Amino acid sequence: MKAVTRILFLDEEGQKFFGEGPCRLLHAVEQTGSLRAAAGAMGMAYTKALKLLRQAEQALGFALTERAAGGRDGGGSRLTPQGKEWLDTYERYRDACVAANRRLYLEFFPPQR
Repeated sequence: MKAVTRILFLDEEGQKFFGEGPCRLLHAVEQTGSLRAAAGAMGMAYTKALKLLRQAEQALGFALTERAAGGRDGGGSRLTPQGKEWLDTYERYRDACVAANRRLYLEFFPPQR
């Protein structure tokens, strides 16, 4: 038996806008330099990735990525400074919640000997 901690952020209407999926997507954008490549690496349609990103940006009130259209220079995407800060804060919060859950789990369900 184990307890699982999942951190989800909901907007004012109760709609999910950020969790592990968008977190992994942002990391993939950092690694690939492209939202399209990041979506592909995750097996996700580009349109779905763009929708996730736009929903999160709307709920947060700031851009998570800067996108440049393709062309001679190739275009691409990268995280904004606020996007990097949000991602770092989200991960620190998520990790702290997981650690707290682990401690509480052992407190309430001590190992049987």
